[in-house]
Amino acid sequence: MNAEGKEYRADVLIVGGGLGGVAAALTAADMGASVIIVEEMAWLGGQLTAQGVPLDEYPWNETLVFSRTYADFRARIRQFYRDNYPLTAQARSNPLLNPGMGNVSTLAHEPRVSVQVIEALLAPYRGSGRINVFRRCKLISAESLNDRITGVSVRHLPDRKVLSFSAHTVIDASETGELLHVANVEHVLGAESQNETGEPHALPGDPDPLNQPAITWTFAADYRPSEDHVIAKPASYDRWLAEIPAHWPGPRFSFTIPDHVTHEPRSRPLFAGDSDEEYLFDLWHARRIAYRKNFADGAYQSDITLACWPQNEYWNKPVLGVSPEETQTAFREARELSLSFVYWLQTEAPRHDGKGYGYPGLRLRGDVLGTTDGLAMQAYYRTAYRLKSEFTLLEQHISVDARSGFGKAEEFFDTVGIVAYRIDIHHSTRGDNTVDIDTYPFQIPLGSLLPVRVDNLLAASKNIGATRVTSSACRVHPAEWSTGEACGALAVFAQRRSVPPREVRRNRELLSEFQSLLASRKIMLKWPPFGPLTAMARIGYRPPPK
Repeated sequence: MNAEGKEYRADVLIVGGGLGGVAAALTAADMGASVIIVEEMAWLGGQLTAQGVPLDEYPWNETLVFSRTYADFRARIRQFYRDNYPLTAQARSNPLLNPGMGNVSTLAHEPRVSVQVIEALLAPYRGSGRINVFRRCKLISAESLNDRITGVSVRHLPDRKVLSFSAHTVIDASETGELLHVANVEHVLGAESQNETGEPHALPGDPDPLNQPAITWTFAADYRPSEDHVIAKPASYDRWLAEIPAHWPGPRFSFTIPDHVTHEPRSRPLFAGDSDEEYLFDLWHARRIAYRKNFADGAYQSDITLACWPQNEYWNKPVLGVSPEETQTAFREARELSLSFVYWLQTEAPRHDGKGYGYPGLRLRGDVLGTTDGLAMQAYYRTAYRLKSEFTLLEQHISVDARSGFGKAEEFFDTVGIVAYRIDIHHSTRGDNTVDIDTYPFQIPLGSLLPVRVDNLLAASKNIGATRVTSSACRVHPAEWSTGEACGALAVFAQRRSVPPREVRRNRELLSEFQSLLASRKIMLKWPPFGPLTAMARIGYRPPPK
């Protein structure tokens, strides 16, 4: 209890309101538990909303319902557009409406829509008092006793008051796994060594906690060719303009960049043609969230895109495992990098139409992201403090090359969900090149959500028991949702049987009962057979180049 004498208690405390946290809360509340969500940002939704990253999904999201609640979430997004936006008749009648026609997703949409849908999903539980949400709360400390987390304290940023929380079960669904760090729960940070994990793509030398993938400070923009929206020249612009990154064919600010898979130079201009065409493999169309022609004439003067591109990836300094001052310096530089790239695009970028340099009509759209400067509320994290868990997911369990001769991923007796994404490691703070390789569709093992020691803590975000290699295949939106959903169900199931969550895994009878519960909630635990090995079955599929 804090000095103010106020403590909030629930059956389940969820630290972090990203998609994993939201799914955990909805699941636990639907099963009858009382839930508290504590979130630092003003928006719930994490990478999909506050970080401004449209859905990165599996190849079968439109045809295979791997989670009833995730399918419902996606359906509600489309229905929100039909109910509230001036769609054309053609767009409105399209069952697979893609509002932005972004190449990265079949459901690229504006972050604020997800915010509204999440609020609607939570509304009945909040009205009944079963879910209580505390926004703008920064984690500051945690207390433990006898291998249980007994209390969590946060600072409410608007008034600086300290609030205290406790619960029977605590779920760390934070964007960085920060509760693991603050509560001194055994965890891993950065890159493991091959000697530790045996993974072909682990580090050949010693483990390195500060070897971390790039963050990105996403920005939103539209394009009005006849107008001038050039921002003030950022103070650090000349620094970024002169930078030639390792493994790149030239300057950072260029449309010639390395291919994420082959590392060969490739051209990715801002526009490969008219901005409002349906599909072009340029930067503009990659994460476009509003396609002007999906809406009534005059409703949108321009498409809108979200920029999470190679040129504004920040890998110059790590943001985790360093001092608060170093983290803030890295954040400031990441923001300056994104704004500097905007300025370059507006003033010096070679135009696709051969009409000189710069796109002064490129306009930052902070309103799309709930900010005033055009940048997202929060950096997009590709890694976190990761749980030292009862079972660690390795490259050998999911990689096509590492599973040579098996024809499928490892099957886990304790599966609680399914995932399908490539191993996708971005440039690192140590200058390592990207790694992008095939995986088989794989399962989420319950053991990867359970700490090796703490009895009442579960991991439900990028912090699960995975390595630097495999976490890159588990960090996308549907994987977070599935992980959170499993954690929410496990928290309630274990509490009702008066056992710690780890006992559910140890006791095969309890485990079978829990897996039956998940199946009854329309959560797939095993991939259906794909037949002969194909490029799609082995996730040789990948979204259009990043």
